[in-house]
Amino acid sequence: MGELRRLQALRLAGLTAAADPGMDRFARLVTRFLRVPVSLVSLLEADRQVFPGMVGLAEPWAGRRETPLSHSFCQHVVVDGRPLILEDTRVHPRTCASMAIPDLQAIGYAGMPLTDADGHVLGSLCAIDHVPRKWTDDEMQDLADLTAACSVELRLRIATEHIRQDRDHADLLLRASVELGHSRELTDLIRRLRGLFDGPDDPAFVGLLLSDGQGLRRVVDPDDVLPVETVIDRLDLGAGFPSTRAMREQRTVFVPDHDSLLAGFSPEAVAGYDSLGLRSVLCVPLPAGLGVLMWCWPDSHVLTVTERAALTAVAGYVSQAVERTLFVESRLSTAEQLQAAMLTDLPDVPGLDISALYLPATYQDMVGGDWYDAYLLPRLPAAPQRALMLSIGDIIGHDVQAAVVMGQVRSMLRQATLGHPEHSPAAALDAVDSSFDALPLGPGATAVHARLDPDGGRWRLTWSNAGHPPPLLRTPDGRVSVLDEHDLLLLGAPSCLPRHDHTHGLPRGSVLLLYTDGLVERRDTDIDASIREAASTLAEYGHQPLPLLLETLSHGLADASQRDDVAVLVVRVTEGEE
Repeated sequence: MGELRRLQALRLAGLTAAADPGMDRFARLVTRFLRVPVSLVSLLEADRQVFPGMVGLAEPWAGRRETPLSHSFCQHVVVDGRPLILEDTRVHPRTCASMAIPDLQAIGYAGMPLTDADGHVLGSLCAIDHVPRKWTDDEMQDLADLTAACSVELRLRIATEHIRQDRDHADLLLRASVELGHSRELTDLIRRLRGLFDGPDDPAFVGLLLSDGQGLRRVVDPDDVLPVETVIDRLDLGAGFPSTRAMREQRTVFVPDHDSLLAGFSPEAVAGYDSLGLRSVLCVPLPAGLGVLMWCWPDSHVLTVTERAALTAVAGYVSQAVERTLFVESRLSTAEQLQAAMLTDLPDVPGLDISALYLPATYQDMVGGDWYDAYLLPRLPAAPQRALMLSIGDIIGHDVQAAVVMGQVRSMLRQATLGHPEHSPAAALDAVDSSFDALPLGPGATAVHARLDPDGGRWRLTWSNAGHPPPLLRTPDGRVSVLDEHDLLLLGAPSCLPRHDHTHGLPRGSVLLLYTDGLVERRDTDIDASIREAASTLAEYGHQPLPLLLETLSHGLADASQRDDVAVLVVRVTEGEE
């Protein structure tokens, strides 16, 4: 861990095999004070030494500003943690075989340790001569003073980077609280979560695994599926992975490097991380046993106190979002199942073609009370065949309660009609109004209730509109009329005014379209303009088979972020007079 922290400090210092003006200045001061041909600010990375400060090296080393460890005396300073002062490197047992002697002409060497605030030796400030050199006490004092000043500079850079990272962590928490609070579903949650970490120093992989009772299943972004997510989409709780250990023991598990991964976890885990090119992972269990959130890095990683605190806080936001999403998904599922169960199986009516569409709202907690209905009335003695009732409606509100009221209103409207098959649609709506007065059904509803009667080789439409978007009627010549005769009052609105019936003949080839406001209502568009657009679509595509017509009318709604559900009922007259 000490070596990891040392390397982490090097990364924070931001120095590598490239010229740095500040470090070059220290190298020049060494050559001036000690009168040597070569001086280096040498920093020791995992597999090389780099020279951000340099004076006097010959090519090709001057251009590269690095050497392999076979050319490094600095590594001895780092390992020992103290100065290395040599009059002649050719006769010292630790250095006599070094390639720095023939390639760099490093004969006289004096290197002193450069340290960070925690005492980790990052490298050395060194003076090099091409001949044996007996170093004086004054020269060593000057080199020690310059080394102390250079160490201070390194510590300032590291501290500045720490401050920047702390600021970034604070910004991360702010963005996480906003972004994750707006997530609508689990795939949207993982997409937003990964979007928080897209910087060069951020984790390379972010994963969310949720408990299924016996193990962990991955939440996968379908637009960004990684190979390991398809191969290992679920983990048994006893599997030897960092994530399952975090889940079993309900504690944070941090794997700092590949060696720790090899030593502590299963071959399957190692293979999975290797397939992604990852070497370090942090796994944080979500509260209440919901699952595990994990971050992975491609290199060995040192987890700072502020970084650990920030990522743990993000895990808290994720837990809240998961709980909210699962709760809403459960409510949505219950409401959608309830709603779907109450939607009508369309009857088979000679002379008519009938089709319907229902799209639930895509926003959380936006299950509504939209419904359609179609059913045959009992045959009257003088009628050639049974009349067909059609309804479209929308309960005010968007929750499970609205779906429940929808079922009640639909049933009451059916009963008001079936109990009195000679009654008009307006009379049935009046009966439902009376029920709203007597029962706690909520703030009300809008609806169109219609009746289709066979009428001498054609069909006669009779309808009443309780504050609902107007039906659209396409005649056989392709023209579309807006049947805008309606009563302004909603179902359940207090009034003593009667409702009215309206009639219209439907020859063969006519198409009647009933719909709820979810089809035409947009935040940024006037509803009358949207109704005209729907009428234009009906005029152009009304000759198509009804399922294709419905698909055209609803194009884009299933993929958009709908705040309201959508119900559409369409009827085409297939037999009758032209």
